[in-house]
Amino acid sequence: MPDTWNSSDKFNREALQWDDNPGRKALALSVAQAIVTATKPNNTMLALEFGCGTGLVTMEIAPLVKSLTAIDTSSEMLSVIKEKIKIAGISNVETLHTNLALPSDNLGIEKSFDLIYCSMTLHHIDDTAGFLKRISNLLSPGGIIAFADLDLENGQFHDDPLEKVHHGFDRGELAAQLKAAGLLPNSFETIYTMVKPDRSMEPANYTVFLVTAIKQDDLHCQ
Repeated sequence: MPDTWNSSDKFNREALQWDDNPGRKALALSVAQAIVTATKPNNTMLALEFGCGTGLVTMEIAPLVKSLTAIDTSSEMLSVIKEKIKIAGISNVETLHTNLALPSDNLGIEKSFDLIYCSMTLHHIDDTAGFLKRISNLLSPGGIIAFADLDLENGQFHDDPLEKVHHGFDRGELAAQLKAAGLLPNSFETIYTMVKPDRSMEPANYTVFLVTAIKQDDLHCQ
């Protein structure tokens, strides 16, 4: 059982079967479509995706931007996405095995980005407020973030009760953390409703939001 936040062991074990789940693929497509609608990516943008997994969202966004750096903590997930990139002949995606959630990690990132996004990753990161400040530092002035994640839920979404995760997010609290990181929230939108059994095997609805925010300049971060 996982004993740390964002345990890469679990995702390494599940990487090869990750795309077999049709619900997971449907969610990823909805997230990608929502990100495109909200952020209007174009071929001048440098994009960063953290928690890219097997690239279900990556493969939708990559053709629309100048370059995309796809990051994950799971080496096996990255192996899957690398194979997809090779087969598709995509040349503008760079993969990076690192953990943005660790302040001490050597990120290997020396540029700033116009778009930073993720899908269902933020709830795996312990220190949300600190992480958002690090993300803000990677954004170009006027850059945009787009995060898809769970609304606050009853703790039944994940099958393993010992898995260390946030049980979704209160939108107001997350908005306050974004503002504290110098990111001005633009919108929260419900983009998907997932129906899955909870741990008591009763069907339950879990809503997924997309939040977008713009990096404020220094004059507006006071």
